[in-house]
Amino acid sequence: MTITRRTTRLLHVGRVPVGGGSPVTVQSMTTTKTADVDGTLAQVYALSGAGADIVRITCNDVAAAQGLAEIVPRSPVPIIADIHFQYRLALAAVEAGVAGLRLNPGNIRKEEHIKAVARAAGDAGIPIRVGVNAGSLDKDLLEKYGAPVPPALVDSALKEIGYLEDVGFHDIKISVKHSDVPSMVESYRLLADRVEYPLHLGVTEAGPPPGGLIKSVAGISTLLFEGIGDTIRFSLTADPVEEAKAGRKLLEILGLRERKGLDLIACPSCGRAEVDVIEVVKEAEAVLEAEGLPIQVAVMGCVVNGPGEAREADIGIAAGRNKGHLFIKGQVVRVVKEDEMVSALLDEARRLAEEGVEARLAAADVTAADLAAEEAIELRGLQGDANKAAQRRAAVAEVASE
Repeated sequence: MTITRRTTRLLHVGRVPVGGGSPVTVQSMTTTKTADVDGTLAQVYALSGAGADIVRITCNDVAAAQGLAEIVPRSPVPIIADIHFQYRLALAAVEAGVAGLRLNPGNIRKEEHIKAVARAAGDAGIPIRVGVNAGSLDKDLLEKYGAPVPPALVDSALKEIGYLEDVGFHDIKISVKHSDVPSMVESYRLLADRVEYPLHLGVTEAGPPPGGLIKSVAGISTLLFEGIGDTIRFSLTADPVEEAKAGRKLLEILGLRERKGLDLIACPSCGRAEVDVIEVVKEAEAVLEAEGLPIQVAVMGCVVNGPGEAREADIGIAAGRNKGHLFIKGQVVRVVKEDEMVSALLDEARRLAEEGVEARLAAADVTAADLAAEEAIELRGLQGDANKAAQRRAAVAEVASE
C-alpha cells in the first residue's frame, strides 16, 4: 500500500525540509533546563541518535535564550525555540540563531507582538509553527464555542496565520493538538481542508507508555494514512528519547521513512512453541538493537509454520526440539543448538549485512531445509495439527464435488 500524501508548501527548518513532499520528520523536545547548556546538548545528541530530525527547546527566560546562543552552533540537528507568553523571548531566540520558532496563540495574543515576531523571523529566514493546544486555547474562543472543540482549534490557528500573512510571512507550520484522540484527528482534518501549510501532528499530553504510545499511534497514524501530516511528535510522559524512537519506528513501519534500525517481528507464542519465545525475543532484541543493523528479523516459536509465516523477513530463527532453525527470506540455511539461537542469529545478521542475501543463501547448509521439514512433520505428529489442515481440505473438496 502506498500512502498518497497531501500537497503542502515546502519550508526548511535549518537544513531539514518540511512539507512539499519531503520525508515526514520526527521531532521531540528536551526536558532539561535550557540554561544548563551541556546537559541540554547531551539530551539533544541523544535525541538525534534516537531518530529525531528536529529538536524543540524551551525559551522561557533570558537565561534560556542565552543558553540557546551556545546550544545552537553545537547542535547536530536544527533547534526550534518554544515560546509562551513573552514575545520578546521569541525575538531573543531569533537573535540566538534558532532554526525556527513555536508560538502559542493561546498566550501570545497581541497582534502587534505577533507581527513583530513574524518580521524578525522573516528577516532571519526561519519558519514559525503556529502551535494551537486545546489546553491553552484563547479564552475568547472558549467562550464562543464552550469547549476546546475542533472548530475552535482551527479558528485559533487561522486567526494567527492571518496576522503572519498580513506582514508577508508564509514560512508557516501548524499544529492543532488535543489530548482526546478523536478530537485531535478531526481538528487536523478540518485544518487540512483550509490551508496548504505543512502540518505538525501530535496528541498533546498523551501520558506515559503504554497508554501514551497507544494514543499517539492511534491519532498520528490515522492521519498519516490519510496523507495528512509533514512532521510528528509523540508527547509522552517519559524520557524524550522514547518519543524519538517511537516516532521514527512508526514512520518506518508505515513505509514513510527508510528503515535505519531493527524491525523485530515475533509470534505471540502458543502451546506449540518449543522454547520460551518471550525470553528469546528479549535477548535477541537487546543484542540486535545494540548492533544497529537496518534489517527485519523474525523470532518464531516453532518450525512448523515459522519460516513460512515469516518468509518476508530478512532473517529469522524458528525453534525446534532442542535446536533452532535459522532462515533467510523463508529458506532454512542452518540448524543450531537451542542455547546458540541468539548468538547464531546475530552472527548471521552481521554476515547478511556485509555480504547480502544471495551470498548467504548460496552459503546455506544444504541439509538444513530437509532437517527442518522432517522436524516439522515430527512435531505435527506429536502435537497434532492445530490448524486441522487435513480436515479442512477434505471438507472443502467435499463441498466442491457436490
